[in-house]
Amino acid sequence: MNITADTVKQLRERTGAGMMECKKALVETQGNLDAAAELMRKTGLAKADKKAARIAAEGTVAVERAGNSAVLVEVNCETDFVARSDEFLAFARDLARVALDKSPADLDALLAQTHGVSTLEDQRRALIAKIGENISVRRFVRVTAPGALGTYIHGGRIGSLVALQGGDEPLAKDLAMHVAAVNPAYIDSSGVPAAVLDKEREILAEQTKAEKKPPEIIAKMVEGRLRKYLAEITLVGQPFVKDPDTTVEKLLQKAKATVLQFVRYEVGAGIEKKQDDFIGEVMAQVKAQAKGAT
Repeated sequence: MNITADTVKQLRERTGAGMMECKKALVETQGNLDAAAELMRKTGLAKADKKAARIAAEGTVAVERAGNSAVLVEVNCETDFVARSDEFLAFARDLARVALDKSPADLDALLAQTHGVSTLEDQRRALIAKIGENISVRRFVRVTAPGALGTYIHGGRIGSLVALQGGDEPLAKDLAMHVAAVNPAYIDSSGVPAAVLDKEREILAEQTKAEKKPPEIIAKMVEGRLRKYLAEITLVGQPFVKDPDTTVEKLLQKAKATVLQFVRYEVGAGIEKKQDDFIGEVMAQVKAQAKGAT
């Protein structure tokens, strides 16, 4: 049986589904376009793809760990109500568990993994069809530590992993909690890109122009303020969240430990959320009705 590209294109336009899903549905229905569209509706494929354009900025983060390796995953949905549902949370945990067990290279490889009787992608689509919201797997990361490994989840919306060389588990967990709470950008100053440093120097130099001091004093002021800035954005320079009288650097020195890597996920970070203007919508409707009555 020959399934033409034009038939596949027509089905894609009707359902919004992917090319492979459309071709598969057409093969199963002997090339019958109407039957294929109906089949895709029944299986939830058309519904899932049509919802894919809707913004999913709510959701959850999940962590799974085995020994000195852990996976952190972010899964998004449209509403907080769904984000707290048992089925959605179970799906997030399954994703993290499979990612930990199978070590997939990327999101596509993760979703292609079979868990139970179907792939994780099929389960995602089935969940969309059942719940009625767009659900997307946004990102995941795997971290392995040669020493202690810290994991922390706050309220299901912020998750963090910290890998140490040296130290112990309580310290690693405390640092994961710190990362979740304070959100440092880098481990230490050596990890800050030169472009970031140059830009900050430029800003600080501009700020000090109004201070009528000799150039050498201005230069020292700029470098002093730059060090303060670096302390604010680097993990080791920050006051420890559980004891602000000491820095994370001093805490690590005392434990003879080094932070090798940290990761922090916050649900919806960087996703532009749609702001519903209910007053504007009502006013627009009133104006339209008034215009129609004249």
